[in-house]
Amino acid sequence: MTEVAGQPSGAAPEPSPAELAAARSVFGQHVDSARAFVGHLSSSGIERGLLGPREVPRLWGRHVLNCAVVANLMSSDSTVVDVGSGAGLPGLAIAIARPDLHLHLVEPLERRVTWLAEVIDDLSLTNVTVHRARAEQVIGDIAGDYVTARAVSALTTLAGWTIPLSKPGGAVLAIKGRSAAEEIEKARKVIRKLGGGTPEIVTVGADVLEEPTTVVRIPVRPA
Repeated sequence: MTEVAGQPSGAAPEPSPAELAAARSVFGQHVDSARAFVGHLSSSGIERGLLGPREVPRLWGRHVLNCAVVANLMSSDSTVVDVGSGAGLPGLAIAIARPDLHLHLVEPLERRVTWLAEVIDDLSLTNVTVHRARAEQVIGDIAGDYVTARAVSALTTLAGWTIPLSKPGGAVLAIKGRSAAEEIEKARKVIRKLGGGTPEIVTVGADVLEEPTTVVRIPVRPA
């Protein structure tokens, strides 16, 4: 059995005390489902190449919690379209934290779609639908009050995949890092052409996370 940063291969990493406190705050009574999700990520998620093994020690803080706090920006009973869902980040993390939301996960690769379906079934998540498709293929078929994406593409390209999937008056919530401001400047013209309003950088999770999540929020103009 190989070891990955102190964890046996396939073993779900335990959160640090700070991460556990954050998980209880973010997921509430659904924290056990979050634990099970991390278990899937650290086992079959690694085995099938959805994440690299070096990410195992960072699954709680850098990935699952980092994504789940984005739900704080969403109104209750909303529909969310997650573009390029991959390992369920942010889609499944948000779905676990907020059972009142309905998530549409859009992912083109069959092996990832299969994995997502298996995790959804194992966690008994009833608020998630998976679509095997590229974002541009589901325009007109699904639309969200919010459209999310993480580590998919630069904003100049991502805008064309996400803004058309938003309902009029909705918003794109793109999880970004330190390059957020630079990406916004490069994408302003494209965003405006597609019907997006003025993008802004917001941070979420500062009250529970050591490193808050940076989100580029793009309002989509009403029809």
